[in-house]
Amino acid sequence: MSQFHSVTFADIEMAAKHLAGIAYRTPVMTSTTVNQRTNSQVFFKCENFQRTGSFKFRGAYNALLQLSADQKQKGVITFSSGNHAQAIALAGSLLNIPTTIVMPEDAPSVKQSATRGYGAEVILYDRSETNREELTQTLAQDRGLTMIPPYDHPHIVAGQGTAAKELVEEVGGLDLLLVCCGGGGLLSGSAIAAKALSPNCKVIGVEPERADDATRSFHTKTFHTVNNPDTIADGARTPSLGKITFPLVLNYVDDMVTVSEEAIVRTMFFLWERLKIVVEPTGVLAAAALLEGVINEPDAKIGVIISGGNVDLSQVAQLFSSS
Repeated sequence: MSQFHSVTFADIEMAAKHLAGIAYRTPVMTSTTVNQRTNSQVFFKCENFQRTGSFKFRGAYNALLQLSADQKQKGVITFSSGNHAQAIALAGSLLNIPTTIVMPEDAPSVKQSATRGYGAEVILYDRSETNREELTQTLAQDRGLTMIPPYDHPHIVAGQGTAAKELVEEVGGLDLLLVCCGGGGLLSGSAIAAKALSPNCKVIGVEPERADDATRSFHTKTFHTVNNPDTIADGARTPSLGKITFPLVLNYVDDMVTVSEEAIVRTMFFLWERLKIVVEPTGVLAAAALLEGVINEPDAKIGVIISGGNVDLSQVAQLFSSS
């Protein structure tokens, strides 16, 4: 099987069956103000209401469920700045699988405490001194643990694609789907689902300007890396797309764009104020591209995936004071 077809819509359909009754079918919200501002019909798929506060639970549970009995008994390990960490920790708790999470010391405290709260062992590291992938691989080998990466895994991608599947099933065919991009798991899975259910739908990935590795990779068709980008969108600090997600993004995604740090903050403020929902910086990337005019598609039916809501509330006043 080529990497272009490492994940299919059939895999996403199977993931949906695995997640039925376990993952939440998250709400789809609309806003008259947004529709008037964009001169389009906009549907927000609110994954900030998913278990653990982000879409990540979908892929994590789908991946852990399919491990062998021996792998489940020995346990799993992953690396994550927060949302995948929490997702693996909760999925492990539900499936009685021990979990170990490698997290950066500067990960939001709300994400660290939630990960521990779900029963995971958390191992902290310094971003400036340690390669998280190498540390995690070493621990996996030493302890006999199965590595479940945050995005570059076919079961993870298939699980994330169920968010877009639900959206299209609920609102019907779309002209455009906007999805944030870190490592490309949500983006590639969503694109596969959208193209299967709404063949004419154009899928656009959105990154921070300061973490534009996937955008550069997409436009040049060559692999680009941005290490430790300085962006408030911590879920998009992944250094690059993965070996699985890069070819999937090239094959299924129609375009990639970026948004500024200021646009991220303004969009956070707008969604908190107008939709009355708590959304984290990474969670508003797709919405920012639309509301800030980076994407302008009047008279279109547009889906926007709000990816998560795990914001450190102690930092909100400082964040919004700059908007």
